[in-house]
Amino acid sequence: MVPFISKVLAAEPAQEIVGTVTNPLVYGNVTQGLVPFFTNLIRLVFVGAGIYAFLNFIIAGFQYMSAGGDTKALTAAWARIWQSLLGLVIVVGSFALAALFGYLIFGDAGFILKPVIYGPTRVLPEFNPNR
Repeated sequence: MVPFISKVLAAEPAQEIVGTVTNPLVYGNVTQGLVPFFTNLIRLVFVGAGIYAFLNFIIAGFQYMSAGGDTKALTAAWARIWQSLLGLVIVVGSFALAALFGYLIFGDAGFILKPVIYGPTRVLPEFNPNR
């Protein structure tokens, strides 16, 4: 007969060659993925905006103190202070508007601020080849 057929039939079981295959849908959850990434990115931008405004306040204060009687330097210092305040109002106002729109449209103030996207759940039972 054909000599290699007995060798193929006598090979190791497929599980030992391939390994165990697990369902990838079992491990999905909402704490991973793009939504938390963009949430953290937006938080980082807002923290950066706050730090930038704080540094602008300090620099504008030094400009104001060192201006003496120079009206141009005083005007530049006040302009920097007002621009920093306006930036902070925009950052805080964006949170307030997002919460307001979320409450008016969806009935939940945190709907836009903290989105929840439901991922895949366990659809198939775990495969156990030894059963």
